[in-house]
Amino acid sequence: TGEKLTGIGANALGKNTSGWYNTALGYNSMFNNRTGSYNTAVGNESLENNISGFSNTAIGYRTMYNNTEGDYNIALGYYALHDNTSGEYNIALGFGSLRYNSTGENNAAFGESSLYSNTTGSKNIALGGYALYSNTTGNTNTALGYEALYNNTTGNYNLALGYQALHENT
Repeated sequence: TGEKLTGIGANALGKNTSGWYNTALGYNSMFNNRTGSYNTAVGNESLENNISGFSNTAIGYRTMYNNTEGDYNIALGYYALHDNTSGEYNIALGFGSLRYNSTGENNAAFGESSLYSNTTGSKNIALGGYALYSNTTGNTNTALGYEALYNNTTGNYNLALGYQALHENT
């Protein structure tokens, strides 16, 4: 019953049942989608395991690969938001940004491997390569600069501005 779909590439949108308005370009992109709608996946294996996720944009190899039900996410770059399952309203721009995010929400990561280790942390902003790299569950942190808050894992409500600012804070 799905309508207004575009699938280009082997297995693109292969299991879609009732999802609407999806665009999948690349080998296995959106392969497991069933009911998810209004998604765009460009790149091999992008959004491959999406089932019901809504209004996501994934551009790059294996971007949002494990997303199953997360909504309103944007991922651009190799492995960006790779492990996201149900996190929502995240933006990941850059190689490996928000790589291990699973359920964290309202995060913004700009730069190579920014917020790389984040799993459930929410409301974080990382701007710069490796900013908030080790963050796993910390919330409401802002890191602007290369490796700013690099070792932060669980700390909350921190602000770091500049090259390696608050680098050793955990």
